Amino acid sequence: MTADVETSSTEKQTGWRAFRTGLARRPTLNLAYRIGVAVAGVAVLAVGILAIPYPGPGWAIVFAGLGILATEFAWARRILGWLRGKYHQGMAWYSARGPVMRVFAAFATAALVVATLWALGTFGIVGSWIGVEWEWLRSPLQR
Repeated sequence: MTADVETSSTEKQTGWRAFRTGLARRPTLNLAYRIGVAVAGVAVLAVGILAIPYPGPGWAIVFAGLGILATEFAWARRILGWLRGKYHQGMAWYSARGPVMRVFAAFATAALVVATLWALGTFGIVGSWIGVEWEWLRSPLQR
């Protein structure tokens, strides 16, 4: 029985851990891998932050970006844990407000989406596709 315990504790690493251990032994390759993880994680995180106010998976994308970063960076693991706690607190507060708050939040979200789409010129572009060239459809950024 002692041999079984000894064998399991000294088993050869397989899968992901073996891959990471192999990379860690080669400093240049390890640095390149960590830079790649950082670039991918920051890109996903940025998309998630931009998507938060819109209907859809904004927060899920933020957590995915932090999760990618957390595979290599301790600071990202700490932030991910802290942010999960704050997210759960915020959702509990929001859920406790009742249906009036939910309706208000839905209208506020819709207004934010419409305002952003207008500011980015989406309505003017779509209008031009169908032959509608009304001045108020154009973004103030395009004037």
